[in-house]
Amino acid sequence: MTNTPATSPLLELSGLPRFDAIEPAHVEPAVRSLLDALRATVDRLQDDPAVPTWANFVEPIENEGERLGRAWGVAAHMHSVMDTPEWREAYNAMLPEVTRFYAELGQNLKLFQKYKAIKNGPEFATLSPARQRIIDNELRGFRLSGAELPDEQKPRFQAIQEELAGLGAKFSENLLDATNAFSHVVTDEAELAGLPDDVIAAAREAAEKAGTTGWKFGLKMPSYLPVMQYADNRALRETLYRAYATRAAEIDNGYSKAEWNNGPLIKQILALRAEEAALLGYKNYAEVSLVPKMADTPEQVLGFLRELAAKAKPFAERDLAELKAFAKDQLGLDPLEPWDVGYASEKLRVAQYAFSEQEVKEYLPEPKVLDGLFGVVQKLYRVDIKPDTGPVWHPDVRFFRIERDGQLVGQFYLDLYARDTKKGGAWMDSAITRRRLASGIETPVAYLVCNFPGPVGGKPATFSHDDVITLFHESGHGLHHLLTKVDDLAVSGIHGVEWDAVELPSQFMENFCWEWDVVREMTAHSETGAPLPKELFDKMLAAKNFQSGMQTVRQLEFSLFDLQIHMDFDPAQRDVLDLLAEVRKEVAVLVPPAWHRFPNSFSHIFAGGYAAGYYSYKWAEVLSADAFAAFEEEGRPKGSVLDAQTGERFWNEILAVGGSRPALDSFKAFRGRKPQVDALLRHSGMVPA
Repeated sequence: MTNTPATSPLLELSGLPRFDAIEPAHVEPAVRSLLDALRATVDRLQDDPAVPTWANFVEPIENEGERLGRAWGVAAHMHSVMDTPEWREAYNAMLPEVTRFYAELGQNLKLFQKYKAIKNGPEFATLSPARQRIIDNELRGFRLSGAELPDEQKPRFQAIQEELAGLGAKFSENLLDATNAFSHVVTDEAELAGLPDDVIAAAREAAEKAGTTGWKFGLKMPSYLPVMQYADNRALRETLYRAYATRAAEIDNGYSKAEWNNGPLIKQILALRAEEAALLGYKNYAEVSLVPKMADTPEQVLGFLRELAAKAKPFAERDLAELKAFAKDQLGLDPLEPWDVGYASEKLRVAQYAFSEQEVKEYLPEPKVLDGLFGVVQKLYRVDIKPDTGPVWHPDVRFFRIERDGQLVGQFYLDLYARDTKKGGAWMDSAITRRRLASGIETPVAYLVCNFPGPVGGKPATFSHDDVITLFHESGHGLHHLLTKVDDLAVSGIHGVEWDAVELPSQFMENFCWEWDVVREMTAHSETGAPLPKELFDKMLAAKNFQSGMQTVRQLEFSLFDLQIHMDFDPAQRDVLDLLAEVRKEVAVLVPPAWHRFPNSFSHIFAGGYAAGYYSYKWAEVLSADAFAAFEEEGRPKGSVLDAQTGERFWNEILAVGGSRPALDSFKAFRGRKPQVDALLRHSGMVPA
């Protein structure tokens, strides 16, 4: 018998989610009832003649919204970790309604006026800084949705949003169609020399599925990348490179179609974004993009990128010179063509830092890795991490609690292993967010989810070093959520943190995976129990920064192009390829052929959420490296970077405050100054001799 909404375990929202009882059939009735309740609250409050205050307006919306958010969050979580047909159907059935409701909420002008009344009223000055920031964030969201536009401009603004959504989707579809359309079949096995066995087997299987003999290769990453890295056959590498570089372009490459050309779409997208910015009163779209971010102005970001480029380019030039010399002397590749770069780089890496990833993996059994991770957290923040009990969605899932001085700080689920019903990748998400209720503090709960190999043959799972880095990364996000001390939901934990700063705590944690005193304590050979040899760790450390100069300037090339194309650039007057050529002249060391059509596949900025925001990858890296440098400065003289005094400051000034104040203010409170790029350059091995 299906539970009614009144008794549904999905509506039991006073404690941990009831994963032992929640079923897909519960989703629709429960979410509908919560949508109706929130809608009724909004309808009542938007027409309430009383002067809006935090207590009579913001809190009721927040409370009803939290109930909906928590229940829908459980449904979304189950869709991610237990993606059975039943859960997929239950989630997708309600997704359009939930999405539509929140879109309508963002356009509700009556609510907008109520928030403005609080901002301009006498109560605002008496609110805490966190609550003032929540009001400001709400107003910002309404404005960026076009709420303040004159009535006659609102239809055009809405039309721009819809057209941009359609163009972005079409950009992605064109790129996917072009990627899928290409295939290259090899019939002579000798042409496969150098390729790993699993790649050859996959190519054979692809050919069989296509009803042909031989080995079939395409432009999807699992097929394309191994060819570029490992195939001894230079002609094979060139064939795939040319096809990949001209996807979704106007060039006749023998497999693409004219209607897949993304060039015209790029011009339309840029023109519409510029029009949107003008309607909202900004000089360009880059300014619009930065409004909710940590960076203040496009000019500030340009300065940051160019400073980093000036420091990284000499190292990139050294990397390239080394690669060219190796390719010429050891591989006979002269000149070094674009389709040779990945291949020659892999050969050079092996020659310089020969060690096996599998060899390292044998020293990283799961119990030892978890002990090492928990040890880092416990030493830094003087907390205790203990096993806990609670309903879970799968037998593999474990549950833990974090305590300090015997008091509960937060709890987290740990779901480490890959499963057929689990989406790929790794992530952290919030189950419950810290906030103050009439009954006291509601402590936070997080999900930490990975896709690592599970135990085999009765032995503990072993992780690669990359797996360990991933685990530390997601734990950093988790600590940001769990160690918050903010009592207001909308800026507690990870909520309300600027988009280009939210990676600071996660990237920060990665640094500990390269500290010998940390790594040594989390290793024990799966057969002998011996710790990782120092000489093997030294090889890993040396390989960490292989070609970091070339990798850095490549990311800076993409970031500068993205930012400048959304600033003073008119697609009606100039070709995007001309701007890209200028950027490459400034920062690049490897310049692709003139027929390369990189912009046509740059879906991050034309079909994703990164427009005028691609810089944030490097921005957050600078923040995290500079923050970690404080632990190096304070801890190394004492014998370890695991310095509890610095950890306490990091907790109080970064993790504890969440989104309750600007991220730059939090960073400066911790570091005593603005961020500097020096630590990132040093960690990347790019320090002048």
